[in-house]
Amino acid sequence: MKFIYNQREKMTDFIRDNKQNFQDKLLSEAVNVATKINDILEKGNIDLLRNAQKLALYVVEQKEEQLVAFAQQEGIAWAEHALTLAFKLEWVQAIRRTLWHFLYQYDRMNNHFDGREEFYALEKRINDRIDQFLNTFLISYSKYKDELIASQRDLVENLSVPIIPLSQSVAVLPLIGMIDIHRIQTIEEKVLMGISDLKIETLIIDLSGIANMEMHVVDHFQKILTGISIMGCKAIITGLRADLVRTMIHSGISFKDKAAAKGTLQQTLKEYLEQNRL
Repeated sequence: MKFIYNQREKMTDFIRDNKQNFQDKLLSEAVNVATKINDILEKGNIDLLRNAQKLALYVVEQKEEQLVAFAQQEGIAWAEHALTLAFKLEWVQAIRRTLWHFLYQYDRMNNHFDGREEFYALEKRINDRIDQFLNTFLISYSKYKDELIASQRDLVENLSVPIIPLSQSVAVLPLIGMIDIHRIQTIEEKVLMGISDLKIETLIIDLSGIANMEMHVVDHFQKILTGISIMGCKAIITGLRADLVRTMIHSGISFKDKAAAKGTLQQTLKEYLEQNRL
């Protein structure tokens, strides 16, 4: 064991002592990435050459815990700064080839490897650690990206259902754009929670920004109006456009027994302001 440990120390010293040669060989192995070294440093504050040597030393020294932590850190950094994943894959494979080149040079200088068994044992240790780094990096990268996308989706969903209080009991919900099955489910959740949390007694829903809805969406919207009524809240719909009304007529769906209908949001707000003398 002491012999193996001493060999690792000598290998790491060899890599450190030949730092410039290591970097030159690495850049020659990763032609595409080599032209982006400075861009990546400026964009993500990631020093590829320094990190490459760190990875190589972790691999040779068999520092598994530090290698995994480093891979996780790298995965987050590349995902956070939206750096090209293809560059990272090319770079890690170039590090693998460069490391093997230097191990070969070291062993040739020191007349190591008496047999194939010793070589294959080293080959497994080195490649397993490189693969471990790469797999951990990709998992960390993907996890961060998924969390970022989920966070952005939540933000968009909240912005897409903007319940605006006008008073302690009245609020406006202006809906704009396309409403698909996913968004109508979000509208249902946000509206019913909003009525409960804000103690809304009257909810004005403006549909002037909605050109049309698919039939299953119209049906779901009708159920939302039923839910609003069950919660003791009065719904007022404004801005119904001709195409949407036509869809409702031909499908036999009507909102009149579940909500009052007004011409425009401006007209409804004017009436509300006059009634409350605000």
